[in-house]
Amino acid sequence: MEKDGIAARELKRRSREAFDGQAATYDGDTHGAHARTLYPHVAEEVVRAVAGMPAPHLLDLGCGTGALSELVLGQVTGASLTCLDLSPSMLKAARARLGGSAELVLGDAEKLPFRDGSFDTAWCNDSFHHYPDPERAAFQIWRVLKKGGSLVIGDVWQPAPARAVMNAWMPHSAEGDVRIYSEREIKEILGKWFDNVNWRRVGSTACLAIARKGH
Repeated sequence: MEKDGIAARELKRRSREAFDGQAATYDGDTHGAHARTLYPHVAEEVVRAVAGMPAPHLLDLGCGTGALSELVLGQVTGASLTCLDLSPSMLKAARARLGGSAELVLGDAEKLPFRDGSFDTAWCNDSFHHYPDPERAAFQIWRVLKKGGSLVIGDVWQPAPARAVMNAWMPHSAEGDVRIYSEREIKEILGKWFDNVNWRRVGSTACLAIARKGH
């Protein structure tokens, strides 16, 4: 178990350092290009999930520069927003963008520092494949969501042959990438906690998963 813990800490260190280095240019360069293609799709699902709620509590996991959060806030009236990221430099960029419109938290999606049932909806864009323990992250997100709450995941996707090649390379990634998941794998991971999991492709290299916590 300790060996696994050391490996997880190393992956998180790589992610933190890589995204610290990318923060200043992430909104316009190739590093953030894949994430940006998912912004409107994730935002659309978040808006749908909170439709009719007068003051929803929202959680952005792996918020990066806050660009997606800004997009969501522009479409959801009266929301309170919490943004979490492992990278101090990304949080600094998010703070500059969002100002006082969000609570910004330096933290780990596998160890969420929030009370049970705190949020109506959470989202995680282009970061789920970085989690060393996705099952633990899924539980943590489920825990902090209110009953009936939703999780929206936007992430990278590849067909089986390409996915196998890329997953063999992942352990050597300088950005702490862990795994590209298939539809079946995502549904199995989330389905341990969430009652309803839907999945669909977005273009040729991305996917969306929407999961709902039971009442």
